[in-house]
Amino acid sequence: MAEHIRGCVQAGGGWLSFERFMELALYAPGLGYYTAGARKFGRDGDFVTAPEVSPLFGGCVARQCAQVLESLESGEILEIGAGSGRLAVDVLKRLALLDRLPARYRILDVSADLRERQRELLSREVPALLDRVDWLDAPPASFEGVLLANEVLDALPVVRFRWRGVKSDDVCELGVEIAGDGFAWVERSASAALRARCRALFEAAGGTWPEGYTSEYCSRLTAWTAEVTRGLRRGLALWIDYGLPRSQYYLAERIEGTLLAHLRQRINHDVLMLPGLQDITAWVDFTALAEAGVAAGFEIAGFTTQAHFLAGCGIDAEMQALAAGDEQRFARLAREARQLLLPGEMGERFKVMGWTRGIEGSWRGFGLRDFTHSL
Repeated sequence: MAEHIRGCVQAGGGWLSFERFMELALYAPGLGYYTAGARKFGRDGDFVTAPEVSPLFGGCVARQCAQVLESLESGEILEIGAGSGRLAVDVLKRLALLDRLPARYRILDVSADLRERQRELLSREVPALLDRVDWLDAPPASFEGVLLANEVLDALPVVRFRWRGVKSDDVCELGVEIAGDGFAWVERSASAALRARCRALFEAAGGTWPEGYTSEYCSRLTAWTAEVTRGLRRGLALWIDYGLPRSQYYLAERIEGTLLAHLRQRINHDVLMLPGLQDITAWVDFTALAEAGVAAGFEIAGFTTQAHFLAGCGIDAEMQALAAGDEQRFARLAREARQLLLPGEMGERFKVMGWTRGIEGSWRGFGLRDFTHSL
């Protein structure tokens, strides 16, 4: 992977945008983090997602899906970036018990390796439901139902910038150059478009950035989300990820932005190290996500924390159902629930946003607390 990136840097005259570096490191065919074969998810991987923490997460997501499918009287589920397949398994299990199975459960994933792992897990855990599942190479042209995207947006490549002062032209774009056997940051003057974007972000955050303030934004968010949701004629798109409204994301005290890497359950702030072997992520600007939804013709159904979403979807009832009277299992589920719900764990760091098109309803995941006003 490093050799491939070095070739790209050389082809660019010694400079490669970080956005392109991140895209290559994560998605270069056969070499990138998400396209090669290393184990990524779960306790033995580089990071743990909510579905890996507990089946409670998938059960609650299923309860929200069931409400939408009932409203439509039928429909499909499309999961974007299904990871290990654990969320698909847990959602299908709970929907089967609720008698609200979708007509199809479709998975759109760029990784052939992950597709195979997903297929193996589904075959092992829900063999009777496997005939409802298929894998897509592109978003469907038309469907009704639910689109799920759990921890997908944080892996979209981002533009990295550095603020040099209050003058609109005092902005640098950060790129990558070759440094010995590795890579190093290098600055170049920002384009007019990037300067305008940074000025808008600066003002949204209260106009108090210090000189040297460094952060990022996802230039692809609007186009990418519009593309994957284009076929959703009626239903709910559910986005779950770590992030903040814009005014909080770009606060002056967050002087190095949110960009980081994950490797073997540890956070690494050197995102240029070991390309292809570590995950690279940035937090989601949920204000930008809301703007993208409106631009794509959706209505914002709600915006809340993961804790409030899971509580609204009945995590207490889900615990009782999964424990089935087994006190030891209930105690274990209670520990898992704390990790999903507590502010110091995943409860507040992760947010949930819903987009709807062609349907109306009071969606249970956003019924407890809705923070759309904060966007």
